[in-house]
Amino acid sequence: MSETPRLAELDPALMDAAIPGLTLFSRGKVRDTFDFGDHLLMVATDRMSAFDVILPNGIPDKGAILTEMSKWWFERTSHIAPNHIEPSGWPSELSTYERQWGRRSMYVRKAERVDVECVVRGYLAGSGWKEYREQGTLAGLGLPAGLLESDRLPEPRFTPATKNDSGHDENISISQMAAMYGPELTAELHQLSLELYNTAATIALERGVILADTKLEFGFIDGKIHLIDECFTPDSSRYWDAQTYERGKPQPSMDKQYLRDWLESQNWDKAAPGPELPEEIVLGTRERYLLAYRRVTGQDLNTGGQP
Repeated sequence: MSETPRLAELDPALMDAAIPGLTLFSRGKVRDTFDFGDHLLMVATDRMSAFDVILPNGIPDKGAILTEMSKWWFERTSHIAPNHIEPSGWPSELSTYERQWGRRSMYVRKAERVDVECVVRGYLAGSGWKEYREQGTLAGLGLPAGLLESDRLPEPRFTPATKNDSGHDENISISQMAAMYGPELTAELHQLSLELYNTAATIALERGVILADTKLEFGFIDGKIHLIDECFTPDSSRYWDAQTYERGKPQPSMDKQYLRDWLESQNWDKAAPGPELPEEIVLGTRERYLLAYRRVTGQDLNTGGQP
């Protein structure tokens, strides 16, 4: 890790994106979304959620990291799946908001969301490792015996989960997803998710980063499936350093896992409100998100001038 500034030296975490004069469409765990008819302004705050609980304090610059990284990946995967970013850019009447909020906002076309998290796992970690350790399966399907924690899977696996904005997401089987949305749409999202993951994993590995797993969201725009929400961010993905990767144990992460590990060590029942995060954990989480951004995009995030 590079030298980390003190928390007092950073702009405060932006926990609420209340914008006078704009109509709030929805408020999620991280994003505040404003309604513009056929379009939405999605503002990524610095709120941090874990175990489906929004924590009392946020991570400075997190919203900008998530937004800029999503835009970077949307651009590089648009040949596989169209996405919800408005191709003509921000309308002139919103130019004031773009100047103030552009680094943490996306102006997107409104989509009819498919309420399933399309998770792809290339390595055995998290809840996937837990299921395999206990049952020898992943999303209800068998895996070879003798795999270790953090092992690379024989091939990436599609392991969907129900989408829940306010409660716990629940892993489901592909057959359960087909029962919910039909075999044709399930097969389309299965194939798209694998293709997107494989492309992103290849790009990341060229930069010395392992994309261990990720979750993607899709929706219909004009009757066609589009990639929506965020894309391959440290909130939605596990990123590991390829140089230090070692199977058989948890990996040092460039994502939310560092925070999850600290929370697991606390005397907390995983019910709201969550514990106050100490400065060390706030700054450590921020640095890991920044590191993922730098390693993957090859760019430094300009952290000045946050709203």
